Amino acid sequence: MKDYSIAGIGEVLWDLFPEYKRLGGGTANFAYHVSQFGFDAAVASALGHDPLGDEVVRTLEDNKVGYLLPQVDFPTGTVQVEVNSDGVPRYDIREQVAWDHIPYTDSLRELARNCCAVCFGSLAQRSEVSRTTINRFLDDTSEESLRIFDINLRQNFYTSETILSSLQKCNILKLNEEEVTLLAQMFGYDELNLRAVCRSVVKDYALQVLILTCGANGSYVFTPDESSYYDTPKVEVADTVGAGDSFTGAFCAALLRGKSIRVAHRLAVDVSAYVCTQQGGMPPLPESLTRRLDPEEGI
Repeated sequence: MKDYSIAGIGEVLWDLFPEYKRLGGGTANFAYHVSQFGFDAAVASALGHDPLGDEVVRTLEDNKVGYLLPQVDFPTGTVQVEVNSDGVPRYDIREQVAWDHIPYTDSLRELARNCCAVCFGSLAQRSEVSRTTINRFLDDTSEESLRIFDINLRQNFYTSETILSSLQKCNILKLNEEEVTLLAQMFGYDELNLRAVCRSVVKDYALQVLILTCGANGSYVFTPDESSYYDTPKVEVADTVGAGDSFTGAFCAALLRGKSIRVAHRLAVDVSAYVCTQQGGMPPLPESLTRRLDPEEGI
């Protein structure tokens, strides 16, 4: 197995739009975007014995993204996506699919022990099999690894127990306005002041970083010692699918290159804004963005 340094573990699936399909899934999108900044990233999930699974592999190979994708006796994941006039998607996520049954293999254990960063969410933890695998993976990472919980609450596919366990295992948390409100309701925070909720969560769970994205209303990054805010650039939106995942990938890449919180935040904002102008969650990024982490480049 190739020595990958970054992992996205969880769902890999096809987003089925009315007129086309795009490869997606939050952790797959993350791995794709962080790989565009020169990191060896791998998608860790599962596929079915079907043509859609074969197409996943071909697409990842074409985009030079690594993968650990054992085949299981369930169909490759699909999601029906409808996008409104503002580019905001609504998802209908199929159940009992391959990524609900990710096995914990020796290759996955080796990846966990070698990686310096992993991104995971709540969606793939809706099933006991994948939830167990994700938790074993996290337990096998080193203490120094970035463990990024991109909470990604979808439909009714989460529980407070899963959220609490993930908060206790991560050191970076990313969530949006709706998700931080739900988090506040779950755990008894005062939801009237979302920034205060974020600061309390950083303290209560000993987080290194908390990222709060607020759509058109900007984004915040909180650490134990500082905070950062940037406006959201005004762009012509094609759809917002994968924009949050690209934010996470760019932010992680910048941190791993030794950039400051402010610099990582600025890059993440610009990358996610660009992704909003493209269709689907895995558009190629222009060099004007990817080169900003090169040692000789500014940002």
